[in-house]
Amino acid sequence: MLSKEQILEILQPLQEPQLARSLTELGWIRDIMVKEHHVALSIMTLENRPEDATALTDAARNLLAQHGVKDVHVRIRVASEHDRESLNAGQGDQAQDQDEVLVKGHAAGLDGHELLSSESGVRYIAVASGKGGVGKSTVTVNLAAALARQGKKVGLIDADIYGFSVPDMMGIEEYPVVEDGVIQPVERFGVKVMSMGFFIRENNPVIWRGPMLGRMLRQFFTDVQWGELDYMLLDLPPGTGDVALDVHQMLPQSKEIIVTTPHATAAFVAARAGAMAIQTEHELLGVIENMAYYECGSCGEKDYVFGRGGGGRLAESLHTVLLAQIPLGTPDNHPSEPDFSPSVYKAETSIGAIYDEVARNIESNF
Repeated sequence: MLSKEQILEILQPLQEPQLARSLTELGWIRDIMVKEHHVALSIMTLENRPEDATALTDAARNLLAQHGVKDVHVRIRVASEHDRESLNAGQGDQAQDQDEVLVKGHAAGLDGHELLSSESGVRYIAVASGKGGVGKSTVTVNLAAALARQGKKVGLIDADIYGFSVPDMMGIEEYPVVEDGVIQPVERFGVKVMSMGFFIRENNPVIWRGPMLGRMLRQFFTDVQWGELDYMLLDLPPGTGDVALDVHQMLPQSKEIIVTTPHATAAFVAARAGAMAIQTEHELLGVIENMAYYECGSCGEKDYVFGRGGGGRLAESLHTVLLAQIPLGTPDNHPSEPDFSPSVYKAETSIGAIYDEVARNIESNF
């Protein structure tokens, strides 16, 4: 099985069509995932031209086929504004793939203590709920993926330390590595991820007291090489316990999204999480109502299986907006796909489009 470094070397001849420069040298081959005889990767380009996408996809598959890789999944993404600015400044190498960042260590991006500073420029979004089971983690991973699809540099901390689920939801099968004493986050769908789930084997329970949880959470900031970020999302534990309080104290600049279901009781409990954000002077970006309805695939009729109006009433009581109503659903992702994940919706799906719209609204109103 080829390593990521070998794949980058094999794809060295690929050039960005407009720049006539190696995509490997530009750091524009990213999100490499190797699984048995399958390889998935993303290629960045300056322009969204179908002919370029087809040519690059075919060339990448042909190069890898020469080394025995027959199943190759290529995603073509348009370079973000930051990628273009770095390129124009002669700093294209700073936007490199995670594998190249391992060599650089702290040479690029913010270190953990700077990341926590209010002057870091990173936009923090904490995703909270009043109770478990409302789909808070599903909302978090899909919002992170939607922001990454817009070309943003996104980090995600699975701060739900007792109920970590982000790695499984995103289909992450690899683990972070340590280089020069610094942890390198795992990148998936353009999102850099850190979770307690990477350090707990066999799905064992975490039996820790509050202060230990706070120290682990701080380590996720201070001992991880995040590089340059536009957004950092935090999947908070449900309720208003120690970890949520630590996040509010550690990141006074973070803003918050509250997730609920339409059920009146769920919305009532979620109001406590919203009240905590308000009392600790954290701005609410809005409410997302998850499992809002079930839509019949054949007739399009909506069935409000958990009731109606809970999200809207919660947003009104917290003096914020209802960002979205997400229907019940399951991503139509097949386990044989190289970029399989149990919980991330693709951009071309109806639910994926809803998350893209939420991401655009957040970007325009942050």
